[in-house]
This record gives sequence, structure tokens and C-alpha cells, in this order.
Amino acid sequence: MSTPRLAADVMVTRLVTLGPDVPVIEGIARLLKSNITGAPVHDGTRNYLGVFSEKCCLNVLSLAVEHADEVHSTAPKCCAKDFMARKLMTLRPEMDVFDAIGLLLKNRISGAPVVDSSGNFLGVFSEKTSMRVVIESAYAQLPTAEVGAFMNDDPHRNVDEKTDLPTIVHLFLSTPYRRLVVLRGKRPVGQISRRDALRAGFPLLGKLAAHEEKLDAAHEGTGLESLADRPTTAPLSAFMDRNARTVVEDDDMLSLANVFLQTNYRRLPVLRERRLMGQISRRDLLKAAHQMMAVPSTRESNLLYLSSLTPREEAPIS
Repeated sequence: MSTPRLAADVMVTRLVTLGPDVPVIEGIARLLKSNITGAPVHDGTRNYLGVFSEKCCLNVLSLAVEHADEVHSTAPKCCAKDFMARKLMTLRPEMDVFDAIGLLLKNRISGAPVVDSSGNFLGVFSEKTSMRVVIESAYAQLPTAEVGAFMNDDPHRNVDEKTDLPTIVHLFLSTPYRRLVVLRGKRPVGQISRRDALRAGFPLLGKLAAHEEKLDAAHEGTGLESLADRPTTAPLSAFMDRNARTVVEDDDMLSLANVFLQTNYRRLPVLRERRLMGQISRRDLLKAAHQMMAVPSTRESNLLYLSSLTPREEAPIS
């Protein structure tokens, strides 16, 4: 079997897609039901239009919180402790980066907290920081390195157990992070993803959608005045990302890794002259790179290799 080198070799072709006229509330429900972070939008003949992502959904949820009083409701009172994931996989800073990438892939998670010997939080090792491993392996024949050298220690990705949902939504919209670490003192006790926040806020979205439909009927089908008046029942084309980064089938793995590192996108639509051919995620790329960087169990070599041009078995190991 040939080693995958290009987007065409790594991309997924069986996709969940959406049409531009699908109501926002239905688009959000589809993402949640499918457990995906976003879906390409096309016109029905595979002509690409944009991406409807979790971040697009969070913009809608933010508007819903502002409109909560209109449906005789309030913003959900839930706090981080009410909907965080409590089962955490943690990493140690001295762990080999290659082994850490393997654990992320095996557990199908996009990142994990890094803790010291006392369980105190140090940072996060994620799919995105793993892209640095991929790139440095290709350019510099990276010696086997430790997780601590590649983790992200930005304090803005941390919340405590009492942080409320509107604040969490704001953090997701104002930072590039897809997961927030929940701390109790210095120790991580949970983790919240964008999807967790959307699930927590979905009941409010449902109430607002029903309210918008009643108002629309009261206007005798003329429709409400603006998107701000009907964020959940508007067509998702009004909220989709029309400028989402895309790639082509001939892009090599190293250029794809650079795109993932330099942007906040987790999935990239693969196009052929504006037609949607497939999609590649950070995980898809990491899985392919992980196979190419595989280190023999005997650990005879202390170097990891990845190149868009040279398979690991052909690398000049000294």
C-alpha cells in the first residue's frame, strides 16, 4: 500500500452535508446528532458554498441568549460543572510527543490536559499543537521530544466549575479554542467542548424557534424584519462561513499541516474547481502522519521523521 502523501489520499468522501436553505435550528440539530464539528454547504449539485460550523452555531446561541426574555425564559442557569465531561485523559509533560499523538488518535479526542506529578494543570496538548510536531519533523528531522515542549499553556482556555453558559459561549467566540479546561484550584476536574455548550443551550434554541414560527405566522407570512429577529429559523446560509479555508486534491501533507497550524479550522473542504470532492480533518492528517512517523518498538533510533516527499522507512537514519 502506498504511503498517503496528498489531500486526495487522506480525505473523507462520505460526508454529512447541508443545503443553504435548511433552517438554522435543523442544521444545529444535524451537527449534534452526527457528532461533527461542521458540515460543508452545497447547492445540491456539489457546488461548494461554505461551511456551517460549531462556531456558526455558537453565534446563533449567543443571539438566543439575548432574546431569551422574549420567550418568557432566561439564559440557561447551568454552570460548567453541570455539563462538563468529567472523565479526563491526562498527559505528563515528559511523555514522548509521538506516544501522546497516538493516545489522542486512539481515544478520538482533540486534546488532553497536561499535569505534573501532583495533578496540577500545566497546559493542553492538542491536535493543533501536534501539527508543530508534524512540521518540525518534516523540516528538521525532529529528535524525539517531550509533550511539555509542545503544549499550550494559555490561561484564557481555563474556567472554573461555576462559570455560566453565556460566559463559556463568549469565550468560545472570542478565542480559537474548541475545548476549555475546568479547574478546581490548580487541578483539572473536567473539560467542555463547543459541542457540550451547544447541547446545553439547545433547549433554549428550541423555545426560540417555536416563538419565531408563531411571530412569522402572525405576520401573515411576510416574515420577520431581520435575522436578529429570527436567528434560529433563518436559512443557515445567513450564518455559514462563506470564507472558510479550502484546499485542493493535490495539496501535500506538509502544506495541509501548515494550514491547520496557521488557522483555526479543524476541517478543510477539498475542492475541484469549486465542486466539493471531500473533506480532511486534523485527525485525518494526524492519523496518516502518525503512521509515517511510526517508531519501531525497539526504539533503535531516537529520531522521528515525516516528509511530504520521503516515507519514514526511506529517511536517512543515522
